[in-house]
Amino acid sequence: MRQLHKAIVTSLITASLLAAAVIAAPALAKAEPPAPEQSATHGPWRSPVGTLDLLTRFDPPPEPWLPGHRGVDLAAETELPVTAAGAGTVVFADDLAGRGVVSIVHDNGLRTTYEPVEPLVAAGATVTAGQTIGHLQPGHDSCPGRTCLHLGLKRGPLYLDPMLLFGAGKVRLLPRPGRAEARP
Repeated sequence: MRQLHKAIVTSLITASLLAAAVIAAPALAKAEPPAPEQSATHGPWRSPVGTLDLLTRFDPPPEPWLPGHRGVDLAAETELPVTAAGAGTVVFADDLAGRGVVSIVHDNGLRTTYEPVEPLVAAGATVTAGQTIGHLQPGHDSCPGRTCLHLGLKRGPLYLDPMLLFGAGKVRLLPRPGRAEARP
């Protein structure tokens, strides 16, 4: 009976790993960041600043309360129009900690955040992909001496790599809550 139990558990684990590999394979195949100055339209998603000139990569902390870079920084010029990456509803458009921020909730449960911007939209507004939502302002801490747009992406409380919207970015598998991490 014990051998049967082990065989069933081993089969379930193997099947789960194969299913995860099939699901993750397309995203992993595109895990390299786009070349600088590459135009980005991927399905319903569009780059908010026209090109994807990546300055600072997504680097989330290992624990939610630790410091990290929870989005990406895209090079752009001051006063450049910033557009919505996808269709959705504006849930925040105001100053936050001294800089302009716009957050949009999309129908698929994702939330994109753009900073520092001078908002041209208000909370409650419906926007389309590519619609101007504000103008880029200088002063983002991750880009000293340069102007950049910080683009964030969340699903619920989980921060995701915004480059995934454009067919790039890194997929990161996390241990299940309450389980000890595997050790080599």
